[in-house]
Amino acid sequence: MSTPLSILDLAIIRPNSTAAVSFKESVEVAQRAEQLGYKGVWYAEHHNMSTIASSATSVLMCHVANHTNTIQVGAGGIMLPNHSPLVIAEQFGTLEELFPGRINLGLGRAPGSDQATFRALRRDFAAADAFPNDVLELQGYLQGKSVIQGVAATPGQGTNVPLTILGSSLFGAQLAAQLGLPYSFASHFAPDALMQAVQVYKDNFRPSSVLQEPYVSAGINIVAADTDEKAFEILEQSKRQRIRQMLGRGRAEPFTDEEADMVMESPAGQQVLRMLTYLAVGTGERVKEYLDHFVSATGVNELITVHSAVEHEDRVRSIEITAEAMGLKTSAQEVVAAN
Repeated sequence: MSTPLSILDLAIIRPNSTAAVSFKESVEVAQRAEQLGYKGVWYAEHHNMSTIASSATSVLMCHVANHTNTIQVGAGGIMLPNHSPLVIAEQFGTLEELFPGRINLGLGRAPGSDQATFRALRRDFAAADAFPNDVLELQGYLQGKSVIQGVAATPGQGTNVPLTILGSSLFGAQLAAQLGLPYSFASHFAPDALMQAVQVYKDNFRPSSVLQEPYVSAGINIVAADTDEKAFEILEQSKRQRIRQMLGRGRAEPFTDEEADMVMESPAGQQVLRMLTYLAVGTGERVKEYLDHFVSATGVNELITVHSAVEHEDRVRSIEITAEAMGLKTSAQEVVAAN
């Protein structure tokens, strides 16, 4: 059976589009992913970003889950320092009651925003230091074993929503290992520590009541198309859009293609493009070759695919080509037959 593949959907608001269109496109992506045999779709908490519509992550998850039937729907992730663990337990307990067995909760330590936005969220800058204890408090609510006497999550208590620790450094790897939880590394935008983090997680893993052996997933950028020429054309569009999003914020007018190409050559531009270190690009055959090598080199159990096309149709086509190349539908059918 091929390695399970999931999708991180950033709910991008494309140029000259709206959040409402982004939500419609996210539903279409999830429905197609379900048909193709992807394991799950994930949505990440971002704030004060005009191009990302997943800020109210649990609300978007509910919308997508309501328009699909079997695919796993997860937060990849909730930035726990922004929230009370009790509120997150209630939100995801509600989702689990509505969509039993389909909800996953990934937890991150970063605020997912800039400092001004962090203040607007009414958070304490020291909140990240409490992340390990907050994870335990949240887990207690979901397992019906609250660490705060007299306080229970309703809904939430006893739902046992699966938790995953997210990270882009060794901190998350060590915490996930100590707690015996799955670990997901954000190599789709923070590639440098991938190999070391995976090894630290596996070396220090302690079995728990929810997980007996290490389980690690990793993000991977993909631009798949019917021809190599088309794939690299889409990739260039994606690079320019990243430059506009990350280095053009606050400008009255977005960078033109020519300006974006110039900025790419600057040190700041090169730093942005370094996020694409782990990138599968080309036809299905080329993408499969790259993904197989990535899995072999890292030893990860699951791939979290990030399809980087700017245009919705190109992104859906990338999802389709990747699924076909990796044999997802065949694998999904084998699972159904075995059960």
